[in-house]
Amino acid sequence: MTVIMALTSLLVCSDAQAVQVLSRILQDLGITVEACGDLRMAHARLCDRHFDALLVDCKDEPDALDLIAQARKNPANQDVVAIAIVSGRNEVRGIFAKGANFILYKPISRERAAHSMRAACSLMQSERRTRPRIPVQAESSIAYAGKENVPAALVDLGEDGIAFRSDSKLPPYCKVYFQFALPGNTSLVRLSGEVMWQDSSGRVGIRFAQVPRTSRRVLNDWLQANLPSASEATLEAPQDSTNVDDPGSRLSAGLGLLSVSAADRRNLSRHACCLGAEVYRANSSVATRCTLIDIGLGGCYLETTETFPSGTALEILVRTDDLRLRIHGKVLGTHPGFGMGVEFSLRTDEHRKQVQQLIACAQAEPKLST
Repeated sequence: MTVIMALTSLLVCSDAQAVQVLSRILQDLGITVEACGDLRMAHARLCDRHFDALLVDCKDEPDALDLIAQARKNPANQDVVAIAIVSGRNEVRGIFAKGANFILYKPISRERAAHSMRAACSLMQSERRTRPRIPVQAESSIAYAGKENVPAALVDLGEDGIAFRSDSKLPPYCKVYFQFALPGNTSLVRLSGEVMWQDSSGRVGIRFAQVPRTSRRVLNDWLQANLPSASEATLEAPQDSTNVDDPGSRLSAGLGLLSVSAADRRNLSRHACCLGAEVYRANSSVATRCTLIDIGLGGCYLETTETFPSGTALEILVRTDDLRLRIHGKVLGTHPGFGMGVEFSLRTDEHRKQVQQLIACAQAEPKLST
C-alpha cells in the first residue's frame, strides 16, 4: 500500500488575523500548519525538521530574508517553497532575488491568497497528471499582460491544458491568449488559459480557462485522432528543473503581475484586478459590459466577448461603492471572443488622478455596483 505523506508548512507571522486566514487556507488544501510568531524559534524549527512550505512575514525584512536563506542552506529544507508576506513598504524585487517563490500582500485577502496557495501547493506536490498529454509541434501566437503576437512553440496538449516554450518569462498569475492551428488541421484554435508553472528552460504550463465551442470541438477531434495507447500516453508531471542555488530563476507566482526579473516587467506596472465596467464606442450610447482584469497608468485589459477593431476610440465607465469614473482610451489589440487591450488617453492631471484612484480601488478590492 502506498502511503502519501501530508504536506507540511511553517507559518512565521505575529499577525493573528493573517495567521487565522492562512492557516484555514492551508488546512483546506490538506497542508499541515505549524504557526510560529518568533523568528528565533522558527530558525530552530527549520534546523529540526523538513517543511514543504515556509510562509514568513517580512515586517522585519532583513531577518525574514535571513530565515529564507537559512532554509535554503539546510539540506532538509533547500527545496522549501518560500512565501513572503509583504506590505507596500517592502522591496518585492529584492525579496524575489533573495529566494522567495511567492508573494502575498497585506492585508491578506482570502480569495487571492487561496489562489496563490493553490499554485504553491501544485509546486509542492509531485503527483503525476491524471490526463495524458500528447506531444505536438506547432507554432502559436500568444498575448498576455499588454504584449501582443508573441511567438511560442507548442510542446504538448491535453484536454485541460497546454505547454509551450517561450523566449520570455511570463508574469505569474496572468491570463494567456492563444491562436494556433494544429498539425494536419486548417481550423484556427483560439482560447485562453492561466499560467500554472514555468521552468528555467522556458517551458510554460497553462491550464485552460475559456475555450469557445468551435475551438473545443477542434481540440477534441485532434486529441482523439492522436491519442496513443495507454502504455504510450505521456503522464509525466512538470518538473521544476531550476537550480536551487539560483532562486531568482525559480518558479514564482504572486498577486498582480509581478515577475522575478525586472526585465520581464512592463515599463508601466500593471495591477491585477477584477472590476466590472461599461464600455462605449465614441459617439455611441450603447454600453458593452466588460470585466477589467488589469490596469496601470498606461492602459488596461478588458475581458469581453464583444471586441472592437484596433484604433477604436472608447470611453470606459467604472462604478464602485465610492467612485464613478470615466476614462478615455483606444483599442490597441483584440482577441476575438476574449477581450481587448486598451491604451489610456490621459490629457490632463485630472485624467491621471482618476486612473490612480481606479488603481487604488483595484488594489483595495472594492465591491462593485455595476
